[in-house]
Amino acid sequence: MTQDPNQHNVHQDPDRDTSPSNATRAAARVALVTCAELPDLDEDDRSLIPALAALGIPAEPVAWDAAGVDWAAYDLAVVRNTWDYAKRRAEFTAWARSVPNLANPAAVIEWNTDKRYLRELAAAGLPIVPTTWVEPGDAFVPEGTGEIVVKPAVSAGSIDTGRYDLATQAPLVAKEVRRLQDAGRLVMIQPYLDAVDTAGETALLYFAGEFSHAIRKGAILTGPYVEGSQLYQHEEISPRTPSAQEHALAARVLEALPVPAADLLYTRVDLLPSPDGPVVIEVELAEPSLFFGYAPGSADRFAAAVQRRLSRSDG
Repeated sequence: MTQDPNQHNVHQDPDRDTSPSNATRAAARVALVTCAELPDLDEDDRSLIPALAALGIPAEPVAWDAAGVDWAAYDLAVVRNTWDYAKRRAEFTAWARSVPNLANPAAVIEWNTDKRYLRELAAAGLPIVPTTWVEPGDAFVPEGTGEIVVKPAVSAGSIDTGRYDLATQAPLVAKEVRRLQDAGRLVMIQPYLDAVDTAGETALLYFAGEFSHAIRKGAILTGPYVEGSQLYQHEEISPRTPSAQEHALAARVLEALPVPAADLLYTRVDLLPSPDGPVVIEVELAEPSLFFGYAPGSADRFAAAVQRRLSRSDG
């Protein structure tokens, strides 16, 4: 997984300036990859188009499953709002493997779109939210007390994710786990860490391995999952300055990734508070929201990282 598929040569006109920056600006064409339900990107990611244009890099939204797209015509395809992939993951990862110049790389997207990767992080000594894994064929009987979260290992935007009180909702938990198992899905059961209700989650954003900004996400799970939920959940977001502990844990996460963080155009590390300090809830390398609107200059920083990636490819 260490090979970067974004390396390629751009054919150059011998009569023009071929220095890396000028070559990149003249040749670059960037796809901001989205889904059919968000054909023009979400509001936050639309800010990338003028940020890239300011660097002389034209960019346009393109749905990942749109018919007839010549992905090889793009110098870089940047995965952004592909939030419908969860129920079509095999199709999505096959598409990713077919795109020659993809950020983040297809192997990373395949690894990261199944939350089994959390097992690897835990095996590397990183603190994650304690998780019980229930395979499709496993017998399962809810036990214990307290609130829990039930979700599938492949999901996005809190779809198929719910919060349950074992004291009163154990039969509902069993029913929900069985529903996911019957669909052939690996189920994750985690304690609900109630500090999220007050402190919230901390998401740390990195572009090409460099810290850009962080945000606070408020709690969004208020009860059991309801069928027919929308593509993504609206969240309570605000800027946040991470603690020293959070920065240190995120740095350890970056060290444990299957490829160097500097080779990833974007990385988001989501942490939750716990009685023993911050723990990892997710690491987002496929299609995370990057929350440009909450950090002035962050879209420009991301655009600059894109420009460096294109220049590297030209070189």
